[in-house]
Amino acid sequence: MLLEISGLVKKFGKLSVLRGVDLSVDEGSVVCLVGSSGSGKSTLLRCINLLERPTDKTIVFNGETITDPRTPAHHVRRHIGMVFQHFNLFPHLSVVRNVMEGQLAVLGVTRAEARREALAQLEKVGLRDRAEEMPGRLSGGQQQRVAIARALAMRPRMMLLDEPTSALDPELVGEVLRAMKTLADEGMTMIVVTHEMGFAARVADKIVMLDNGGICEEGTPKEFLKSPKTDRGKEFLNHFDWEAA
Repeated sequence: MLLEISGLVKKFGKLSVLRGVDLSVDEGSVVCLVGSSGSGKSTLLRCINLLERPTDKTIVFNGETITDPRTPAHHVRRHIGMVFQHFNLFPHLSVVRNVMEGQLAVLGVTRAEARREALAQLEKVGLRDRAEEMPGRLSGGQQQRVAIARALAMRPRMMLLDEPTSALDPELVGEVLRAMKTLADEGMTMIVVTHEMGFAARVADKIVMLDNGGICEEGTPKEFLKSPKTDRGKEFLNHFDWEAA
């Protein structure tokens, strides 16, 4: 078990955003988090990456209790990469320099090593030929793929992706989903917040639905998408016009 979350609680003042979440993730698996806006999906990812400190209970990653206050956040983020809805690339740096930057600042590798790794990851997401371009000359889908390459260049054990296609025009969504499927096929452990149910059906090992800060139900794509157990799950899926794989 690479990740084990037990009874996780997150409050902002008196507002409880996560209410006793239990979740386990095996190494090499893909977990898709689904649910309506405000259900706690993004907050859960941010707690795993310690962008938010949980209010109570534990997260164990690779055998280490990372919610221990003595655990430095930068240590956790070296092993758990995160890709956000918005790309947050440095506009004044080339594509390859964007991918190199974290390696230089955090991993302490040489510039030559950082460049080799950056080009390898850009190749993986299909953008090796755009390495010297500036981000502003790329489409939104290409910029998101650069953001994925940047996270991969840090050599994480796990990737967290927070609705990586939500800021894209519909015609650009497919290229990002294809890059993510390649990662899944290569065995990268991923937790993906998504509304792309077709992607979840094809790629996920487990789909977890959050509702009102807790897990409403979870199961394999076939179990959840074709035979949801709860009324809330059925109601949620009724909003999607698609055919389960």
